[in-house]
Amino acid sequence: MEHNKEMKLKYDKTIWKALIHYFSEFKKDILILCVFMISLACVDISFPLLTQYAIDHYVIPGNAQGLGKVGLLYLGLAIVLSVIVFTFIRHAGKIEMNLVYKMRKDCFEKLQKLSFSYYDRNAIGWMIARTTSDASKIAETIAWGLVDMIWGLAMMTGISVVMLIVNVKLALVTLVTVPLLAFISVLFEKKMLVAYRNVRKINSKITGLFNDGIVGAKTTKTLVREELNREEFGAVTNEMKRTSIRAATFSAGYLPVALFISAIGMVLTLYFGSIFVMNSVITYGTLVLFITYARQFFDPVLELARIYTEMISAQAAAERVMSLIHEEEDILESEVVRAKYGDHYHQKTENWEPLKGNVEFKNVDFFYKEDEYILKDFNLKVNQGETVALVGETGSGKSTIVNLACRFYEPTGGQILIDGVDYKSRSQNWLHSNIGYVLQTPHLFSGTVKENIRYGKLDATDKEIENAAKIVNAHDFISKLEKGYESEVGEGGALLSTGEKQLISFARAILAAPRLFFLDEATSSIDTETEVKIQYAIDRVLENRTSFIVAHRLSTIRNADRILVLDKGVVIEQGSHQELMKQKGHYYNLYTNQFLEEGEMEILNEKTSKEVRQNNDKKNTLRSA
Repeated sequence: MEHNKEMKLKYDKTIWKALIHYFSEFKKDILILCVFMISLACVDISFPLLTQYAIDHYVIPGNAQGLGKVGLLYLGLAIVLSVIVFTFIRHAGKIEMNLVYKMRKDCFEKLQKLSFSYYDRNAIGWMIARTTSDASKIAETIAWGLVDMIWGLAMMTGISVVMLIVNVKLALVTLVTVPLLAFISVLFEKKMLVAYRNVRKINSKITGLFNDGIVGAKTTKTLVREELNREEFGAVTNEMKRTSIRAATFSAGYLPVALFISAIGMVLTLYFGSIFVMNSVITYGTLVLFITYARQFFDPVLELARIYTEMISAQAAAERVMSLIHEEEDILESEVVRAKYGDHYHQKTENWEPLKGNVEFKNVDFFYKEDEYILKDFNLKVNQGETVALVGETGSGKSTIVNLACRFYEPTGGQILIDGVDYKSRSQNWLHSNIGYVLQTPHLFSGTVKENIRYGKLDATDKEIENAAKIVNAHDFISKLEKGYESEVGEGGALLSTGEKQLISFARAILAAPRLFFLDEATSSIDTETEVKIQYAIDRVLENRTSFIVAHRLSTIRNADRILVLDKGVVIEQGSHQELMKQKGHYYNLYTNQFLEEGEMEILNEKTSKEVRQNNDKKNTLRSA
């Protein structure tokens, strides 16, 4: 269906109008470039006129005395031509770099503003392709296409005017093939546009597969998926090859046809021009002028044909980049909120009220897909300083409650109140600045341990960083690293263990001194020994802070003030650990089953360790014998 829809689409002028408007801040540079290209066309048009004058006034009469002056004029024009070419190439390159800089900057800023739902809908590789190859394609096409287009139009206009002034009949003969060339361009337009759109779309898939292959390299190795990944990538690249060849075939077919039509124009000029010379209608120099202009005229025509195909190719990229830049945010602040609190990049922190930590869900509805409710008429009141744990099966709504409380998403119905006020009446940045969030899978940025801890509070001192690390028991392992806090963590924290990365992410969250703390299964990916280290730290950190804990290991939430057991967005049990254990209901079954599983795993690990020690002892005995 999507392909059929695209087949109906044609060259979209509105996209290019939008781009022209978008790049309006460069209009001064573009105007200067236009002046240089028109000047270049005027110089190019002057050479044949000089040749005509030399033939008619010096060559045909046999007068060589004036040829020296003509030679000096040629030299002067050549010097002017060289200066113009150097200047326009430098200026066009500057425009290209400025355009790609602006697009990538605006794309990145838009990605910072967009809500979580956008990232849920779009693949990473797809977004990367927009901000890299698509942006480069557009900037290159506009900057250099503009150069060729202005030069071509100026050349065609200037040559047409001169030819019509010199001899109207021969000028019309030369220009008779132009309408035919325009007709051929329209015929090729539709097929080239669809083909190049498909090329850009498949290119995004390839970028996404590269990203998945690099990020998921360990998973690929452990699941032995190398062959399957190779086959999947091969299928997409083969599709890319076929689509690219198809697009190139249309382009390859278009240019030879244009060349053939231009050749017809030159033949007609030569034939009728020769007749005019023999009948003394025009001079021999004028015939040379028209033949030269016939060749020069169709050079810019072919350049415009090439630019046309490139614009069609770039239109797909333009649609993708502009759709990202103009993407509407799912969570929008009202004018009143922006006026008081500022926006993402102009925050009025002086107007931010202190956050106490009372959170209330009031008749909240939420769905990702319409009519498929995750929460329906959900109510929950969490008091300042209270720690609430969320327990339930996958899909029960635990993470959704956390995402709504953090305002990563907004409820589709009802209200969420922070300190008794609907959080929509305050800015996202105000709320997010008061949040500490630790994920199940910790993410570290390339850089040092110190830079990662300081990420949430750039003005933090080394002492504050060290204190945050000590609170979560990370200081000891950091001190043992080769360069301590100056040690590199590697891309995504690859040089550290999962537990070490998690401890650093805890320190990073704590350093910002949040009033609301969210732990989304933050201890499920660490070993038991590390869990013991941070459990004490969690208790200290959550003290006097409103906290939401999404728990996988139920042993980590025994100290929570309240535990909510969820099933399909409904609270089926709630109370403290002791209260729920006494009820011997759903929570009791979950806890006892997990306790038994962990006990069995502990016994199994001890048995395995014992067998390993025994095997090592046997090997050592045999070696001694």
